[in-house]
This record gives sequence, C-alpha cells and structure tokens, in this order.
Amino acid sequence: MRHSQLQAALRSALSVEWGGLYLAVRESLARERLAALRMTFAATAAVLGFQLLQHAAGGAVLVERVGVVRAALPLWESLARTPLSLFVPAPDLPAWGAAAQVFVVFGIAELTLGRRSTLLVAYAGTLAGTLYARQGVRQGPAALFGLPWEDAWVRDTGPSAAVVALAVAVAWRYRAWVTGGVVTGAMVLEELLFPNLAGAEHLAAIFVVSVPALCMVPLERGCSSAVACRAVPRAPR
Repeated sequence: MRHSQLQAALRSALSVEWGGLYLAVRESLARERLAALRMTFAATAAVLGFQLLQHAAGGAVLVERVGVVRAALPLWESLARTPLSLFVPAPDLPAWGAAAQVFVVFGIAELTLGRRSTLLVAYAGTLAGTLYARQGVRQGPAALFGLPWEDAWVRDTGPSAAVVALAVAVAWRYRAWVTGGVVTGAMVLEELLFPNLAGAEHLAAIFVVSVPALCMVPLERGCSSAVACRAVPRAPR
C-alpha cells in the first residue's frame, strides 16, 4: 500500500472512530466558546486547590475531614465525603496529572454529554468505586471479588474513577468502539498485572456505566426498527 493510500485509510478510520465526537466538540465550542467549559475549569481548579491545601500547614487535617474516604469509615461518613473526594488528588502523586485528566476528559464530556450528565456519570463512577471498596473489604481476599482487609485503611480519593467512567460513557455515546475498548482493556490489564484498590475501583466505575448502556441497546434497536418500518412505503391495495 502506498503512502497516500495509507494516509487515506488512516483518515477514514479516524473519521469513523472520532468524527461524530469531533463535530460535537466543535459545535459546542463554536456556540458557547469557553463558557461551555465552566464546570471543567471549576473541577480542575478544585483539584489544584485541594492539592495546595493538603500541603499547607493544617490543611491536611481539613482535607482529611471533608474529602478523604476510607472503607473503614461509617457508611454515612463515606457518602458525605464522596462528592469532594473526587477532587482530592493523592498527595504523593503529581497533581498536574490528575488536573490534566480532569481538564481533558471532563472537558470533552461537558462539551458532548452536557453538564448535568457529566456530573451524574462522574459521581456514579466515583460512588461505585467507594461502595465496591466497602463490599470487597467486607468479603475479604478469599471471595471472588474480595479485597485485602488492609485496603479498608487505604486512602480512597482522586478523580481517576470518574475520568474512566466518563471516557467510557463518551466513547459509547459517540460509537467510538476502539477508544472505549482500549480504555476498558487497559484498566483490566492494569488490575491483572498490578492489582490494587484503585484498579479495582476503575473496573467498578466501568461496570456501573456500561450496564445501563447495554440495557439501552434493545430499546435503540427497537426504535430503529420501528422507524425503518414506518419509512417503508406500503404496497397499494
């Protein structure tokens, strides 16, 4: 295959995979410009703000009380802290990585899914990870999806579960099957090679987003069939 043919094939593949997503992003930015990313800017600022706060004098205690979740905490306390825990990055990892993830993925989701749906998916993914961690620790390491008991005291914060959930949701919405498959496959591979609480929660986030989407497939097919049937002209009697 010649170089020009290879380029044409690559452009065609990219258009199939990301064409709809690109058009949706471009349309939203053209319509509202940077105002379309208000939530994304706020979320990114929250990640950076919590990072600065937890490294300031006395700030770590405040962050612990309002935004740090652990499976060992009472359920009501974990649920109360979960909304802010999404924006609390790990103190021993570079905050720019978490902020970049939030800016890119939240930004694309806000432009394509809308602000409310983005928040719903992000918190659904985060909450799924939080609740799974509690159940997994309760079952113990001997169970199929159980977790080591020491994970009850692992700090369970950060935007990664929300980012993974949003990436899969956007890929599903715009039929970017390769992208969604790569994200899911990478999370499965990560958990197989380096099993840890974060990796298990990423899979829980993917699960909670994928199940409703899979349940919608029969409905979408039914609607498509109904539209097609109505579009076919009837033979004259």
